[in-house]
Amino acid sequence: MIYTVTFNPAIDYVVHLQGELKQEGINRNTAEEYQFGGKGINVSNVLRTLGVESEALGFVAGFTGEGLEKGLQASGLHTDFIHVAEGMTRINVKIKAEQEAEINGIGPNITQEDMKQLYQKLDQIQAGDTLVLSGSIPSCLASDTYEKIMAHLADKDIRIVVDATRDLLVNVLKYHPFLIKPNRQELSEMFGVEINTEDDIEKYAKKNKEQDILRYILNYGWGLAGQRFQFAKF
Repeated sequence: MIYTVTFNPAIDYVVHLQGELKQEGINRNTAEEYQFGGKGINVSNVLRTLGVESEALGFVAGFTGEGLEKGLQASGLHTDFIHVAEGMTRINVKIKAEQEAEINGIGPNITQEDMKQLYQKLDQIQAGDTLVLSGSIPSCLASDTYEKIMAHLADKDIRIVVDATRDLLVNVLKYHPFLIKPNRQELSEMFGVEINTEDDIEKYAKKNKEQDILRYILNYGWGLAGQRFQFAKF
């Protein structure tokens, strides 16, 4: 089984405007849509499309959290979210006009008691299963949350995949995740260099292998002229 964790899921409210976004006065949209998002949820959605079963874990709150959960379940996604008492699942407003803009919400207040419930769910993961930790950590939680989770599960034979940026990613490498997915920018940040070509990507992905950080690295991302994801084995 594959489990995904999304700490701060969101309902993306996408509005389309004709022409410019007015700084004063009323803007009337020409179209609108809702999308249920979050990096871990996105992974589960892709797996569902590919016919692979997964279970989406994470935190939801308020009427927006209820709407997100029901919407995902209606789409055929298996969820097991923790219901947080304080706050609400965020709404991100995406404005599509001549000049695009985004306003991202904050999300609920996740307490230590909420985190205990997450650990209880993680403890049910069996040897041979895969856990995907994906996305940012909300400000209400410690910045080393991913590290704590990986340390907690270190004695279990679980494949852990990490898709995160900067210190969130770098600081978990000592726990030897099964797979990481840095894009070109994130790989550049890891090594403090500017990476522009596929040869650069291969060079620094191999450096990861030489340092015995991981077995595989998903190294191309959607950068470099829109090439598709691919696994690289070194």
